[in-house]
Amino acid sequence: MSTRKYRSLGLIGIGVAAGIMISLGISAVAQRGTPLPLEELRQFTSVFAAIKNNYVEPVDDKKLIDGAINGMLSDLDPHSAYLDADAFRDMQTATQGEFGGLGIEVGTEDGFVKVISPIEDTPAARAGIRAGDLIVKIDDTSTKGMTLPDAVKLMRGAPKTPIVLTVMREGLAQPLTIRIERDIIRVRSVRSKMLDDNVGYVRIAQFQEKTGADLVRHLNELGAKGAPRALVLDLRNDPGGLLTSAIGVSAAFLPPDVPVVSTDGRVPDSRRQYRANPADYARAERDYLVDLPGWAKTVPMVVLVNVGSASASEIVAGALQDHGRAKVVGNRTFGKGSVQVILPLSADTAIKLTTSRYYTPKGRSIQATGIEPDVVVADTAEGDLFRLPREADLQRHLANQQNPEGEVKSVLDPASENAPKMFEFGGEDDFQLRQAINVLDGKPVEQAKAPARQAAAQGSAPKPADPANPRAPAERIKITPNGVEQPGAQ
Repeated sequence: MSTRKYRSLGLIGIGVAAGIMISLGISAVAQRGTPLPLEELRQFTSVFAAIKNNYVEPVDDKKLIDGAINGMLSDLDPHSAYLDADAFRDMQTATQGEFGGLGIEVGTEDGFVKVISPIEDTPAARAGIRAGDLIVKIDDTSTKGMTLPDAVKLMRGAPKTPIVLTVMREGLAQPLTIRIERDIIRVRSVRSKMLDDNVGYVRIAQFQEKTGADLVRHLNELGAKGAPRALVLDLRNDPGGLLTSAIGVSAAFLPPDVPVVSTDGRVPDSRRQYRANPADYARAERDYLVDLPGWAKTVPMVVLVNVGSASASEIVAGALQDHGRAKVVGNRTFGKGSVQVILPLSADTAIKLTTSRYYTPKGRSIQATGIEPDVVVADTAEGDLFRLPREADLQRHLANQQNPEGEVKSVLDPASENAPKMFEFGGEDDFQLRQAINVLDGKPVEQAKAPARQAAAQGSAPKPADPANPRAPAERIKITPNGVEQPGAQ
């Protein structure tokens, strides 16, 4: 995802667009106490009637209304969207960590469907689909001008049924034809292992309903033979998820009842503070943190982040950083500091609407700026690997009201023949993890041969070296249960 112009980049699914899952009623009045714009509504009904009476072919009423709703939302910000029956169902099931399909998060760019990210250990990831791929055909159907809901419907299907995607990839002159077999997608939220020298390692890939409880189980397993002397919490390439899970993960390492995150919007319901309290992370469920091992509150910690760490990941990193509980190491995060609520329209449709911004315990807004690490470390010993856009690169993104001039875009430098190689998160070749352990041990942090690309202030990104090829390759590691693999030549 390295194009310098991010036109119409829309995100769907829980991906980086996920926020709070709340059900609210929609009032008949668009803005509380504000009269409806009658003249504009008359124009709408006139257009509706003109299409119904004069369009060359009959058009279904529901199709027109759905299109109008989708149009209203798509012109707001990158994270507001209309959820038809299929998308609404997928939103509900995805947060549970299981859903059907290929295992990719998609958006749109230049009229085509674009891969935002393949999900770990799914048919799409195993088949070699990469972040940044443009899907130009689904089976025999061109995606040019296709809406995201229509594209998603085509890619869904019963498990074990085949689908053929034709994709354009940076650096390749010809499109790739990739055959994938659909399957049930189960996203494993938490992984852990004990590193050398008694250092615990926990990786959270996505914040789901059971992430907090799974974290407690992993921490107990790590400490089964004695408490680790230090802990690394890896949130790299974690696109976010449920707010309640982010609060629960933060609460696992913080003192009880301290502030974790606050939200502020136009209506009273959107203004509140969330604390390390079961009322905010467990709701009516059992408080899973009662099973937390005692050492989790005091063990020395580092949180690893990168440009792919977004939303809920940034909440956790910001809370632990503000409270001085952990050092944050890696690259500046994505910068998604907005909250989405799910507003049902009917039993099976809804809208996902941005209603507020969130703030760290010290009142910092990370919208379009991200969390700045305490220790900046490049992705690899050779330099940065991930060339991904940040929130500030997305069209119609919300401004950072605290610091409108301080928005941070990605520095998307041109492709290099000596680009860093893929690596495994938590593996022996994980440069950032080695530096995290150096931070924990009070040792000097090694510098990469090419330093980490510092995020650029708006409008200051460098020009590519080759004007004829302004795009840099959009690459991301291919993650499997056995680690991360270098995608093979296609």
